[in-house]
Amino acid sequence: MIDRNVLFIDGQWVPSTGSETIEVENPATEEIVGVIPAGTADDVDMAVTAARAAFASWSETSPEERSKLLSRLQEAMTARHAEVARTITAEMGAPLKMSEMIQAGLPLADIATAAALAADFQWEDEVGNSRIVLEPVGVVGAITPWNYPLHQITAKVAYALAAGCTVVLKPSEVAPLCAYHLMDALHEIGAPPGIVNLVTGYGPVVGEAIAAHPGVDMISFTGSTRAGKRVAELAATTVKKVALELGGKSANVILPDADLTKAVKVGVANCYLNSGQTCTAWTRMLVHESQYDEAVELAAKSAAGFATGDPQDEGTRLGPLVSKAQRERVTSYIEKGVAEGARIVTGGPDNPQEKGHFVAPTVFADVTTDMTIAQEEIFGPVLSIIRYRDEDEALAIANDSIYGLAGGVWAADQDEAIAFARKIRTGQVDINGGSFNVAAPFGGYKQSGVGRELGRAGLEEFCQVKSLQL
Repeated sequence: MIDRNVLFIDGQWVPSTGSETIEVENPATEEIVGVIPAGTADDVDMAVTAARAAFASWSETSPEERSKLLSRLQEAMTARHAEVARTITAEMGAPLKMSEMIQAGLPLADIATAAALAADFQWEDEVGNSRIVLEPVGVVGAITPWNYPLHQITAKVAYALAAGCTVVLKPSEVAPLCAYHLMDALHEIGAPPGIVNLVTGYGPVVGEAIAAHPGVDMISFTGSTRAGKRVAELAATTVKKVALELGGKSANVILPDADLTKAVKVGVANCYLNSGQTCTAWTRMLVHESQYDEAVELAAKSAAGFATGDPQDEGTRLGPLVSKAQRERVTSYIEKGVAEGARIVTGGPDNPQEKGHFVAPTVFADVTTDMTIAQEEIFGPVLSIIRYRDEDEALAIANDSIYGLAGGVWAADQDEAIAFARKIRTGQVDINGGSFNVAAPFGGYKQSGVGRELGRAGLEEFCQVKSLQL
């Protein structure tokens, strides 16, 4: 049992002003593995006060000094890498190998990239008789989800610190334990008190208090589109800057001359990454009608390789969903897909394990664009395969979504794939399986969000622009 029943405010571990606590469940075993405070609006107020006080001096530090602090933080977190991976596996169920590589690995890359950018960034520019200056936006309220719990934190906190901002952080109450490792590291390296403050708790209490607080200058939120709309509504009362990274329903478009076997194999793996609990997951596979039956067969074979089981087992490729509620949500979508006429090729709603919140890797065929499973974000290991007649129809299907976060395009000719990708209304497109780049801008079109994270665009997000007329 990990008892972290304290908050981190103004550089100190302090109790919450409230008495309620939240239990953290291991979704593979259904056992309680940790306890955290259910923070209050008063806790948020204390954290904002600390962040505002710290901003006065932190915003005046040189970019080089901020870069050095982030480099020390990266070193401290590297020393905790194995422990962080084990913690994330315990609290949200990612297979340990995946936690080591991605869940605990990406945050290190986030911090290192932000450190390098802080030292190298062009903070001023001359335009005519004006000096254009980028300045830190102020106190940032960072509200993060459970699916990549530490990566989503470092993508905000490291870049906010690099810009000279201070932070009040609310991690998801479902997977909050890894956030404590980051606070431990900040405390260990002697980070100035108040530059990062942690208030754990529920969204309707702590999250809403941060979003509405007049002392917070910017909200950076990652989560569902529904919750993002609520955060933006509350932030609007004080006209805060808002960055939102929300849902997705990404299309994986396989053009007729592509390597079908590779495109399907990589597409299935992308859809099932993190048990499908990935906002960028390619949950819609678009295949030409002449290759459709072959693609369905290939997808079924690939899905069979995703063994569910104990996340600590090296042979496990598909861990549990994060909670009972999430499992029920995903299985309800599977049942709705069947009810609306889609055909289950493999998988289904039954739990493949005796204990834990597991969903079998599922492939749907005969999916049409008007079906619920083709339009709504499921957030589980569920793939919908959709046929198209020609490239115009493929493009129309790819863009037939309220979301626009990510996607993939496959073609024998890379230039052909790039030309097609340019027409997709989405923030990120992988060409023939191009790998994720932690230094590239990340964010969405349409209801997938507003603003960008990571890279130079991610650093600029935490800045205000000032013009000095000379």
